[in-house]
Amino acid sequence: MAHAPQTKIAATYMRGGTSKGVFFKLDDLPESARVAGPARDALLLRVIGSPDPYGKQIDGMGAATSSTSKTVIVGKSSRPGHDVDYLFGQVSIDQPFVDWSGNCGNLSAAVGPFAIANGLVDPARVPANGIAVVRIWQANIGKTIVAHVPITGGAVQETGDFELDGVTFPAAELRLEFMDPAEEGDGGSMFPTGNLVDDLEVPGVGTFKATMINSGIPTIFLDAEALGYTGAELQDDINGDAPALARFETIRARGALRMGLIKTLEEAAGRQHTPKVAFVAPPKEYVSSSGKQIGAGDIDVLVRALSMGKLHHAMMGTASVAIATAAAVPGTLVNLAAGGGERDNVCFGHPSGTLRVGAEAQLVDGEWKVTKAIMSRSARVLMEGCVHVPRDGF
Repeated sequence: MAHAPQTKIAATYMRGGTSKGVFFKLDDLPESARVAGPARDALLLRVIGSPDPYGKQIDGMGAATSSTSKTVIVGKSSRPGHDVDYLFGQVSIDQPFVDWSGNCGNLSAAVGPFAIANGLVDPARVPANGIAVVRIWQANIGKTIVAHVPITGGAVQETGDFELDGVTFPAAELRLEFMDPAEEGDGGSMFPTGNLVDDLEVPGVGTFKATMINSGIPTIFLDAEALGYTGAELQDDINGDAPALARFETIRARGALRMGLIKTLEEAAGRQHTPKVAFVAPPKEYVSSSGKQIGAGDIDVLVRALSMGKLHHAMMGTASVAIATAAAVPGTLVNLAAGGGERDNVCFGHPSGTLRVGAEAQLVDGEWKVTKAIMSRSARVLMEGCVHVPRDGF
């Protein structure tokens, strides 16, 4: 029996925000994987170690959570006013598919540093010391992200004293601006149903007040109390409850249909990355997953969100954009849980701690528009070199 050698592909393993993933330069991929299609998907599945019926991704770079089963492809941009194009692939853990339907806000923090370190940004745009502004085209959703990357001695500064709940060690602060994050093209809208709050009917489960928003990532916000929760739940409170997870998935599918993201309920199974489901509640005291005491006065609102069928250990970056946007629009469930009224920033409590995010929103011709959402993250190279992949299907 012939045994084919493994293929070596240059790659960097990076943490961005509270996620980590395998980063590739577009030109370093095998030629067949430089374009969208089955060959690219097959390669990334094998890199991460999916599909894995054991749910562990032992034979790959993934770590069997939605936060760590991620891939990124970055290349120089030919788009005016942009430095790089960034494509994100959320790899299913137990199913043979890669979801390209949305962005990863956390890994967005690592794109600028990766691009600078790999020569994808014009050296003239990188100061010897100071802040490099990297203009990123997010190819999944067709939006611009502006990363403000700290530079020291001509190189990306990764260490520092910025603390991000959900990340163990401090690092350098990196500010992200998600420009015009709401979906508005092709007849789309920030609020695809046309309402700030809808009655979402879910046969067999119930009818729920819901704010369905498409900003950062399509997200369905629900009221925690209506679901039987306090809003202060941690991962073990939700993820060990199989019937609860099934209910959330049923709600998610119905919300996706209502938002026009899918045409049939059956399509939801092949679109795990979007939309997200989250539930909100007014501030209350709780203890985070690290044992940190969070006081009711420390936050404006409680938010818990599910990603790829599980409660997230902290908060997805794109969902943070959705939170910031919804909080800025008076009358949404997020805004009401935060006390109502107009606001340009919100500090929310999540399972790992707290996060402050901001958004600039305004009412224009009877419709809410958001010009940008802002948050701070950090990023760090964990390992660089080559991934070794058995050549199969690419």
